[in-house]
Amino acid sequence: MPATIVVGTQWGDEGKGKFTDLFAKEMSMVVRYQGGHNAGHTLVVDGESFALQLVPSGVLYDHIVPVIGNGVVVDPVVLLAEVDMLTAKGVDCSRLRVSGNAHLILPYHQEIDALTERYLGKNKLGTTKRGIGPSYADKSTRVGIRVQDLLDPKIFREKLEAVLEDKNQVLTRVYNRLPFDVDELAETYLGEVRDRMVPYVTDTVGLVHEALEAGQHVLFEGAQATFLDLDHGTYPFVTSSSPTAGGACTGAGVGPRHIDRVVGIAKAYITRVGAGPFVTELPEGDPVGDHLVDVGHEYGTNTGRRRRPGWFDAVMMRQAVRVNSLSEIALTKLDVLDQLDEVSVCVAYDVDGERHETLPYHQSDLHRATPICETLPGWKTDLTAMTEPGDLPVEARNYLDFLEDQVRCPISLVGVGPGREQFIHRTAS
Repeated sequence: MPATIVVGTQWGDEGKGKFTDLFAKEMSMVVRYQGGHNAGHTLVVDGESFALQLVPSGVLYDHIVPVIGNGVVVDPVVLLAEVDMLTAKGVDCSRLRVSGNAHLILPYHQEIDALTERYLGKNKLGTTKRGIGPSYADKSTRVGIRVQDLLDPKIFREKLEAVLEDKNQVLTRVYNRLPFDVDELAETYLGEVRDRMVPYVTDTVGLVHEALEAGQHVLFEGAQATFLDLDHGTYPFVTSSSPTAGGACTGAGVGPRHIDRVVGIAKAYITRVGAGPFVTELPEGDPVGDHLVDVGHEYGTNTGRRRRPGWFDAVMMRQAVRVNSLSEIALTKLDVLDQLDEVSVCVAYDVDGERHETLPYHQSDLHRATPICETLPGWKTDLTAMTEPGDLPVEARNYLDFLEDQVRCPISLVGVGPGREQFIHRTAS
């Protein structure tokens, strides 16, 4: 029963979509297991870009059943708009399936998300204000409304009335905002939204297990990344779910014995969006940092925000290898480093004069840490047309060998451009 997990190993934006798309060729099903439409990924196919937020990457293949699992929070309006965008580009979305147990993001979640972030001021978390956190919070406090509730208008309305009684108190009394009208929301979501969602809704746990028991290949696709994980990330600057490999089990309803391959996606450097500690960060105005942002097009797919750039952090990656039980790494955007005279890698942290080769567990240590870097010569060669490991200049091969040695996990694939076919299969040393 072969199952593969693809997981981000840094702070997101590693290029998971590209390699998920690559692995999907051999799959029968691609399952998104957590997050919401705060996670954007862009695929480039035959020169055309597809910016996806909720629909799993495998939708671009006719033989794939794309599945949104129970661990995802779904804004149905956004999902249907994405389906319309794909349909307009000639992509068949009729195979899409959505878990009835997935929780809905509704307008009051987005309103509360934006207001909470605004009132935090300088202590804001840097959320995308898409309602992700408030929806997961409602799920945890057992007042959430699920996708399956759209199938029963009576239940949907009863739940909406109950939750709005509390939400409207918060909006009007705490934030001095207008309340949401039950009738208006019910009319919107029990009308066209419901009618269009119904064909996609199913028991995705049963669907996934039927595929596994039939010996079909299933790919589990995470959003965000390891260090945005609610438990293992740089809390509180994290997301509200579990983007680690373990999250695939709860977010899709499978046990760990079904998983036989865990691929960690990492960028050849590192970026972060929003607030939080970043040991190897290159400040805005640093020529190398600006180069990484400009050449790597490091702006959020959803938000357009400039990403914070920095050198590759092997300390973080060692922790990602542990937390996810990575079997291999797929490295993206090696070509972004093509023009640099030198490339640096953070191999350890200095915390008050003490060397740390593993990630400090205490947040105060992490905030005080400074990088201990080793510098390697750059290759000053355009890698974008290369297809074989032997094509790479020796300096690029040395960089990959060095990373592999530092993180103690094989690097099996290397991205050398944004296109679907711009990658190199590599035999780890």
